[in-house]
Amino acid sequence: MSETSPTASVNPPSSAELQWAGDFLQTLRREIGQVLIGQQAVVDQALIALGAAGHVLVEGVPGLGKTLLVRALAACVNARFGRIQFT
Repeated sequence: MSETSPTASVNPPSSAELQWAGDFLQTLRREIGQVLIGQQAVVDQALIALGAAGHVLVEGVPGLGKTLLVRALAACVNARFGRIQFT
């Protein structure tokens, strides 16, 4: 019985696709950075999760810009914003 890797049938992205993705991420980074000042590491982490099709749990004390980050990211990618708040 032979096993194939789950990525065996996936074609690697072309250099044009990689360039487009890099440019798009830089644009997102810049646009969100104009709204959320001084939180570039958090913006980068959110973009990494988005690029990896992952999920993000945003935690922190009030006033850090958590909602602002998610609203700005959703607006940049034309997505719906939904907020789940709990304690």
